[in-house]
Amino acid sequence: MIKFFRHIRQRYISEGKATKYFKYAIGEIVLVVIGILIALQINNWNENRKKNLFESEIIALIDNNLVQDSISLSIELKKAKLAVESTDLLLNQVKQGNYNDSLNYMMGKIINFQRFKSQSSAFEVLKSKGIENITDNELQLALISYYDEFLFKVSESTLDVEESFIADWTPIIKQEFLDFKWEHFCVPIDSKSFFEKPSTIILFKLFKDNRSGQVEYMGKTISKISEIRKLIERRKK
Repeated sequence: MIKFFRHIRQRYISEGKATKYFKYAIGEIVLVVIGILIALQINNWNENRKKNLFESEIIALIDNNLVQDSISLSIELKKAKLAVESTDLLLNQVKQGNYNDSLNYMMGKIINFQRFKSQSSAFEVLKSKGIENITDNELQLALISYYDEFLFKVSESTLDVEESFIADWTPIIKQEFLDFKWEHFCVPIDSKSFFEKPSTIILFKLFKDNRSGQVEYMGKTISKISEIRKLIERRKK
């Protein structure tokens, strides 16, 4: 093709047809420019296609991670709520002077902790590629809020419970309990003496406050997941 155009140019020059030569030269330049623009358009189309494909795939992976987070959080939320409810029941029984064996099983539900690990691998990939790959600004902001704010608060509230268990309850379990089975029961050496100490009641109340923080933040985080998944579903329509 290039040789063909070259022959035409040479023929116009040799025949002294300068006007036709210039018109032809301009036309050839226009064709080259059009060719470049078409090539750029094709390249842009390919790049956009790759970006759209990446966005769809990463959002699908994030959605799967969110489903797993929601399941895990729901399980831990249920346990945290049970701990709060059991604490209220226990304190009410102690207030009435009832030191029966049911308290041992209540304590089994109270004196423990659970760790929560978010499934955030897909979001980490997105961050490495650039959060701007999510073209929906509302979804983009919701994801940032979830991973940087909501999960942080869940992590902090969970850490409070764990630290309290290790620092406050572990020494008591070793020194004042006759028997202990994780999440099942705690048996004090002397129930009446154990529950009549003001420090014991204060400790249960403090631990309840930590658990209540878990309940609050886990509930809000589960709601945030639901909100994000609705945005993802809207994007599919």
